[in-house]
Amino acid sequence: MTRRPWTPPAAGREPAGAAVLAWLQDPHAPRMCLISGPPHCGKSMFLAWLVEHATEPDTEAARRVHALVPLAGHSVRTVTWQLAEQLQVSARTPGELLSVLARDPRRTVIALPDLHESAEPAGIEELACALAAFAHVRVILETRVPSADLLAAGPAVMDLAAAQWTDSDRYAAWAAAVQPAGHKAAIHPGRQAAVDLYDPASVCGADPVAITTAYESATGSHGGLRTAWLRSGASVSRPQDPASRALVLWSALGDDADPRMENELDGLAREAEWSVRWRRVRGDVTPPWPGPVRGLSACRGELAGTVAVLDHQGMVRLLSDSDGRPGGRLPRPLPGAVAVAAAGEDLVAVLDRHGRLALQKLPTVSRPSGIAGLLETGPSPWESLTEQAARPASGPALACTSTSLAVGSAEGTVHVSTANDAATHGMSTTLHHGAVTALALVEPAEGCLLVYSGGQDGRVRLWDPDREPLNTPIAERGCAVTALAASPLDGGVVLATGWADGLVEYSVTGADVDGRVRHFRPGPPVRALCVLPGGDLLIGTDESLIRLESA
Repeated sequence: MTRRPWTPPAAGREPAGAAVLAWLQDPHAPRMCLISGPPHCGKSMFLAWLVEHATEPDTEAARRVHALVPLAGHSVRTVTWQLAEQLQVSARTPGELLSVLARDPRRTVIALPDLHESAEPAGIEELACALAAFAHVRVILETRVPSADLLAAGPAVMDLAAAQWTDSDRYAAWAAAVQPAGHKAAIHPGRQAAVDLYDPASVCGADPVAITTAYESATGSHGGLRTAWLRSGASVSRPQDPASRALVLWSALGDDADPRMENELDGLAREAEWSVRWRRVRGDVTPPWPGPVRGLSACRGELAGTVAVLDHQGMVRLLSDSDGRPGGRLPRPLPGAVAVAAAGEDLVAVLDRHGRLALQKLPTVSRPSGIAGLLETGPSPWESLTEQAARPASGPALACTSTSLAVGSAEGTVHVSTANDAATHGMSTTLHHGAVTALALVEPAEGCLLVYSGGQDGRVRLWDPDREPLNTPIAERGCAVTALAASPLDGGVVLATGWADGLVEYSVTGADVDGRVRHFRPGPPVRALCVLPGGDLLIGTDESLIRLESA
């Protein structure tokens, strides 16, 4: 690909441009660069030049800027949300953002103009310094006068009022051609009239940055809207129509909220792609929130209508899929468990982070007695499947149907084991560069098995074990897959995909469907998905369990 040549910065700033580009490419340079200077000296215009070129698709890696947040009017929280959105990660607090970036060693360059116009300069300074502490992160921060705390961090400093950063002849020529004025690197959030923070319609239609800062400084719950808004993170602050924003707030509303809020948000969300059938969020009492979700799977047979929910402590709880009410739990937790899948009609398989598989019997299923119970000797077909699948398992991915079990490895390999009568057989293939992070199995017709796999490489692959895998992924994005779920529906297949940036995609493929993709962002990171028999979608996060149905 031919790279577009960079045009020099205006106003004779070629020396400053050369210095910043050299800083970006110097591995030994300080990881923060402060652009300072008095008002109207051209700081914003200079940063606008840098960002314009450094965000082009063909920009070489050493000069690329990956995120830009103009800081005017922003708090630490809203800056965090904006950075998470642009970096394609899910983070609602500075701590969550730092934790995600600490685990991702890819080079990341962040530009933060107008610190002096932010709503929380000291907090944003602290966040910028914490980001720049990572060896793979560079931060360009613009402010009029650097604080002592910023200077103590040892950044590179470029005061644009200093003569060394300007070619005086070129500046004179530029000044003669144009009348310089205040320049801005981007459009800042506009001033708006005061918003009633108790009114869902006003909140959903207002500037999200202003709403966030107002809720941050408020003390009351505002009928539950404040808690729901702050729980939803960047999902409510990203550009979207009021109906979609109302849907997100509805899904995050706690059971202690004013009952009128749910009705009003329901009405506002009528034009959205989904409606909320029910939700359970952190702190709910009736019915209780089941805890942080690590895995979801719809049960079969006698327990149809029940969902197995794996929590962060390895406990598997059973919930009614119609209203989220508890229906018991498995007798013993599996510490370190990362995935759960309904196996036979009375079994669930649980996978831990070391790749160990365990089978547990569901407590409420009737058991054979008398002679039939005595004749149950030797390993069951599912015990044989589990033993066979445990050998290649080394990643966090697990999926089951009534006769098959699939596990994934850290090396990108998917292994499928199937029970036919008294025998079991298995097949393996490599589908990803890096770890397999999610799996889904579906049997759209008798004798047909489809394997969907998601990886750390940001790809979703489709494999029929009786054939070679498709060469191209059926979906691909710039972030990892965190969850998959699939189910037959109306002659087609529903596929739901959760991504590391918090996005959920839902589509139905088949001869008689249009293949339209629906989207939803709950706010917290998506940990697990489950497609229910009628096509409704369950989404599990650290903060919530949500059942969505088509609007």
